[in-house]
Amino acid sequence: MISKWEVRPGNGWRYYFRGVMVGDGQRPAGTPLRAAQDEAGVPPGVWKGRGLAEVGLSADDVVTERQAELLLGEGRHPGADRIERERLEAGDDPAKARRATVLGRPIEHNKSAKTDKAKERKPWLAMDLVFRAPSTAHIAWALGDKETRRVMELCQDIARDKTLAWLEDAVAEIRWKSGGKNRARVRDGLIVAVFRHYESRAVDSRPLLHDHAVVSIRARRPDGTWGNQTAAALMTHIVAADALYTLHFMEEVSARLGWAWEPREVTPGRRPVMEIAGIDQRLIGWQSTRRQQIEDALPVLTAEYEARHGHAPGEQAAYGLACQAADRTRSPKRKELRSLAQLRAAWRDSATRAYGADVVAGLAARARAAAEAIWARVRPGVDVALAAVNVAAVVPVMRGGFKHHHLLAEARRHLSYVLRGRPHRPGLDEEIVQAAIDGYTRPASRRMMTADLRALYPHDIGDQAVLRALTRKRAASPYERARLAAAALTARVHALRRADRLNSRPRPHTVTVPTTLSPRPGRRTGLDLEPMTDVAAAEQTSRTLEAAAAEMAARLQAGIRERAAARRPAPQPAPATAPPPRPQQPVQPAQGRTPPTRGIT
Repeated sequence: MISKWEVRPGNGWRYYFRGVMVGDGQRPAGTPLRAAQDEAGVPPGVWKGRGLAEVGLSADDVVTERQAELLLGEGRHPGADRIERERLEAGDDPAKARRATVLGRPIEHNKSAKTDKAKERKPWLAMDLVFRAPSTAHIAWALGDKETRRVMELCQDIARDKTLAWLEDAVAEIRWKSGGKNRARVRDGLIVAVFRHYESRAVDSRPLLHDHAVVSIRARRPDGTWGNQTAAALMTHIVAADALYTLHFMEEVSARLGWAWEPREVTPGRRPVMEIAGIDQRLIGWQSTRRQQIEDALPVLTAEYEARHGHAPGEQAAYGLACQAADRTRSPKRKELRSLAQLRAAWRDSATRAYGADVVAGLAARARAAAEAIWARVRPGVDVALAAVNVAAVVPVMRGGFKHHHLLAEARRHLSYVLRGRPHRPGLDEEIVQAAIDGYTRPASRRMMTADLRALYPHDIGDQAVLRALTRKRAASPYERARLAAAALTARVHALRRADRLNSRPRPHTVTVPTTLSPRPGRRTGLDLEPMTDVAAAEQTSRTLEAAAAEMAARLQAGIRERAAARRPAPQPAPATAPPPRPQQPVQPAQGRTPPTRGIT
């Protein structure tokens, strides 16, 4: 998953220099950054992004302390010291020489006398995107052999870089003019400092392979001048980026190790998470002690919030309480120096003592055996029409009104669930989203969409009235009702296709799902609502509605038999004395006509 944190001037960026960049520890004042990273047992940070060339850097260059302080802490050129020295030697005064090193607007200009009490505005200077692999990936990375560890780290690199590239190409926007009314894509790309960490902040140190990708706010406008990215663009698409990162990570692991993935329910009634199939579930509890610490502290904070405000926390307040619980349970930095090899040895010893040597030693073999069983039943292809139905059914139940990026995130989650690690065709997610928009949505405002209930539930009568009622179980969670809606529509599409295969006309109140969905006349497409996305997804079914689909198919079969019986001529009673039969002349059909037949062709 991907979490985000804003880096602001002042004490905000100092926390990253003294903590995040040295393995989430506490860096003593005066200690060089590289020495602190060596002590923490973490590798040095590296630069990523296509915007590096404009500031004289290259991909995979090591992030120095001064470079990070200048760019991420002050919004200045990473080589500001050299540039300022050259300008002073050329005769510029110190203020002009310093101004030449600033990328965009200086942070000193953020005091506004027009605001009440002359409050100081603190813009964000960078966005910290934390890339964390699923729990079972941490277990395989920590307890597997050296080759497995190397492959897992490579998969993390590829999935992270592909997600950052998507953010560069399809999401990152830069603004200018008053109020940021002019917006456009960044000209060159992003400038990102990536720091890799190996462990969680739990007291007993558990494996947690994750990367801090600190994205600089500074970027170039189309005319070549420097400005600030819009924070809203990154924050809005963070869920879609999270789904893309998980999808890429799953595909890389499956392609390189042959493993498969399966859904695991963490919280009843909430979305499942994808985990590597075959890994002992007890090891997940062993690895996620940090999560358990946060969950133990959260009820106390929630009770305090309810006593203070008189109501339960909403979604945003609950997220803030979870962050507070993480801060309160944060452990201090370990004092002793331990390399990654020492950490892995300690983790294997801890897991062996807890669950036995056979559980740890047979981890890879059980994952391969589980993958063989999954690959035997998982199809590598994706039905775009069924995927669009699924996405269009789930998102409206979860959100009501929605935008393009909500459909995109759900399409990527659906691909993860259906393919279980099989590779997907580039652009398939966008294709599924566009099919869902064209077939099952209608505009609600200039940028918002809502579900087209006439397309999802046409003429809500008969058995469909029963299916739609299942999606309105208010006692169930929104995700459970969303799954019921998706299963109901999927079962109906299967019944329609079954009827077509039997050469039977579908009933009038059903909807036909074409093999290729095209926009209806006068309907706005996704490009009109919000650019830069299309979709792809797959098919999901539910045990709850299998009986409804079977009953629907049985009714279709009964209708076929009734029509066939109606077409047969009624038997004529035989006469008492039958005359001898006359020889019949063969009937010649008229030109252009075929001989009459009886029954069903």
